[in-house]
Amino acid sequence: MKFTCEKAVLAQAVNAASRTVTSRTSIPALEGVLCEVSNTTVTLTGFNLATGIRAIISIEDGEPGAVVINARLLGDIVRKSSDDFITVEADERLTVTIKNGMSEFKLMGLAATDFPALPEPENDLTIRMDQSLLKSMISMTIFAVSDNENKLIHTGELFDYKNGRLSVVAVDGYRLAVRREEVESSSDNFKFVVPGAALRECERLCEESDEQVIITLGGRHITFDLGDRVLISRLIEGEFLNYEAAIPKDSKFKVVAKADDLRDSVERVSLIISERLKNPIRCLFDDGRLKIWCQTALGRANDELLVEGDGGETEIGFNNRFLQDALRAVPDESVRVELSSGLSPCLFCPLEGDKYTFMVLPVRLK
Repeated sequence: MKFTCEKAVLAQAVNAASRTVTSRTSIPALEGVLCEVSNTTVTLTGFNLATGIRAIISIEDGEPGAVVINARLLGDIVRKSSDDFITVEADERLTVTIKNGMSEFKLMGLAATDFPALPEPENDLTIRMDQSLLKSMISMTIFAVSDNENKLIHTGELFDYKNGRLSVVAVDGYRLAVRREEVESSSDNFKFVVPGAALRECERLCEESDEQVIITLGGRHITFDLGDRVLISRLIEGEFLNYEAAIPKDSKFKVVAKADDLRDSVERVSLIISERLKNPIRCLFDDGRLKIWCQTALGRANDELLVEGDGGETEIGFNNRFLQDALRAVPDESVRVELSSGLSPCLFCPLEGDKYTFMVLPVRLK
């Protein structure tokens, strides 16, 4: 096995594949990346038995073969190499030689047969969309994914496809985020839950471009094919929350606020809140005005901003971090805030349509 590649190209591929490599494993091969070489491509694969990433590089005159190379060492060597071409080769004894200019490293590799095979989805259900769109749908909802392993199904995001429309949903018991978009698919209706950890890696791999990503659904796994990068993840099985029933349909009060002004106001009031000194942020929705304040042992903070609409003098409390996460995900200049009482969920929605919905549950005020 032998190939030569530019340092920058190899570094990007090694970094991508290594993101799913784990050092805490009883299988030595999983501490490395599988390097498979053909005449024209190099495929680097990292796998932690739950999520795998393949990074594909185009080359010229490669000598076919395969070997597993320690991911940490390979990454460090490539990163410290000079900006030049790097040659990687392995002999029949699995001795890996990495050359760059006057530098040379010899490492002991492992047999490719020791590397667990990645699952391949067998179903023909697919979704196609731009990478930038998938990146947006994940980034606008990932903040609401639960980290509570006792409710494993909610540590992932629901992909719910119905009649040409995809909804990506995250919920953690305190807030809920939904992002909706019209996309192309090979089927009318299906749903699946992808682990949040895999989606965070997928978000990093997606580029801000109109290059397509093909999502292929298998029986227990999902594949995100981004061309020269492929992510494969297991699915989470179980019954996800009925999110459509959880979102209030008719809110009593609706006001419109400038998203940046509201976000900045909440962040200012949050300055007197710390991990040790916590207290909810209080919001009073009045006619054309929103008052926000909080009091802790450090002192008291008050702020106020103009809004459109009448909130009926509704006072409601929020965990400041949950409120901030939802407001940071709002992409628009203005946002519609919907609520019915101080004890009912608060919704953040676009002024027109239902492209997204962020729901935050209130804190009971003393």
